[in-house]
Amino acid sequence: MIDRARLFVISGPSGSGKSSLISDVIKSMDNFEKSISATTRPKRSGEIHGRNYYFVSPEEFREMIDRGSFLEWAVYAGYYYGTPENFVMEKLSIGINMILEIEVQGAMQIMKKIDDAYFIFITTTIPGQLRERLIKRGTDSIEEIEKRLEIAEKEQKYKKYYDCIIVNNNYNEALKNLKSVLIEADGKVSK
Repeated sequence: MIDRARLFVISGPSGSGKSSLISDVIKSMDNFEKSISATTRPKRSGEIHGRNYYFVSPEEFREMIDRGSFLEWAVYAGYYYGTPENFVMEKLSIGINMILEIEVQGAMQIMKKIDDAYFIFITTTIPGQLRERLIKRGTDSIEEIEKRLEIAEKEQKYKKYYDCIIVNNNYNEALKNLKSVLIEADGKVSK
């Protein structure tokens, strides 16, 4: 049995803290990288093309779909998002664990394609906390926040399909739990 890298899929509602948790995990754990998704969403203040996302036009995105460039793709809140397959597979092949931060539509596609991927759902159980976090983040209009909260309600129904659920009511505790899960599941895959 030869151990190899593993694909981790992390999903959860907007405002659940996924991005912050993943960022802190990547900074503090060796042999884990976050995949960079392509999107048609406009760049937010401070975001950098090629680091946060590959920002592309809807036409470019549709061409990438036609070429079969994505491991998964979906439409979320009116914008296309997708995971470039070559990047992820190359990293896995050289022994680097990959983390995909994707919404549930994409996660369901990955479940059908990659048997040994590990799925983590991050959420909060405190009523109103998602709204509060999205407002505090200050990156979206009230209309966009309402759209994201509506989607969040639907996303909660998918958590039953995930291998692990992490509740982020307390950031430090959620970070500790995420690290523990990643360490436990790292390298548990055989070729």
